[in-house]
Parts: sequence; C-alpha cells; structure tokens
Amino acid sequence: MQDSRNDALIEYLSGCARQDAKALDQLYRATSAHLYAQLLRILRHEASAQDCLQQVYIRVWAAAAQYDAGRARPMTWLGTMTRNIAIDWIRRQRPSEHDSDELIAAMPGRSDIEADVDLAQHSGELHQCLAELNDDQRRALELAYFEGLTHQDLANQLDQPLGTVKSWVRRGLERLKTCMSHLI
Repeated sequence: MQDSRNDALIEYLSGCARQDAKALDQLYRATSAHLYAQLLRILRHEASAQDCLQQVYIRVWAAAAQYDAGRARPMTWLGTMTRNIAIDWIRRQRPSEHDSDELIAAMPGRSDIEADVDLAQHSGELHQCLAELNDDQRRALELAYFEGLTHQDLANQLDQPLGTVKSWVRRGLERLKTCMSHLI
C-alpha cells in the first residue's frame, strides 16, 4: 500500500513539473493534512501554519521539476521543504528573539526529517516503542516533538534541571531508535 501511495505522489509531482493544475490539486488533497500538522507542531499557531502551507504548495509548483524519486520519497522531500519554510518563517517573525536560533537548533535536521517521515508512516511501531520508554522520557519527547518545546522550556514545564531534561530526551531518542530499528 505504501508503494502505491508513493507512486501516486511521484505521479502528482511529475504532473506539477508539467504545470498540470489537476496534479497539484491531487497532491494537495493527498498531503496537506500531514504537512499542515507538521507546520502546527513547529509554529504552534494556526494562521501561521496556514500561511506557510500555502507557501509550501507555491514552492512545490515552482520546484516540482527538481524532485528526484531516486534520492528521496515524495513525503520526505515535501516534509523537508515544509520544515525549511517553517524555519524561514520563524526567522522572519522573530529576528530579535534569542530563542529563535535555539528553537531552530533543537529541531530535527535534514536527515532527521527523513527519519521523522518514516516514523510517521510506521505509527503503530512508533506507539509500541513509545510505550517502552519510561514516563519521563516519553513526556519529554512528546513535548519536544509534538509541541515544539526547547530543552529550557521542557525544564521549566516539567520543573526539572536542564541537564536532567536533556538526558531524558537523548536517552529516549536512543531507545526509540533502537526499538524502531528492530521493528522496521
């Protein structure tokens, strides 16, 4: 089923490269909910996420010819583009805040986006692995990745020392990685 979805997305992207508006509409219908959720997790503001989602599809329309199915799956490519647009938005909106660079640095990197998309596609396995984490690690990871909290924000919200929170996140990610590698 995953292969047929990827094939359909590749076909939609090819259509976009040929400036086929119907292909863009199909791509939007197939991917917008996932990309919007990604933007909401990063930006934590609905209007901003909606504006950025529009920018994603404008950029897809302009750059679809650059997509190479041999280098990345469609959702990986779209997820990376979405993340980059969100980062650009954060930088434009908060250039004077000290936290913006820390927030961006705490976000997953380009290669981590591919892993995140893979994890999203294997949500059952992810939930199984999350259940194996201790409560502190699971809570810290959920707040960091689903609510976009920085390490300092986590320490404040969980009322724990910064070093403790960083350890929970690091060890939790290590355990998730090990668990997921055995399941996938």
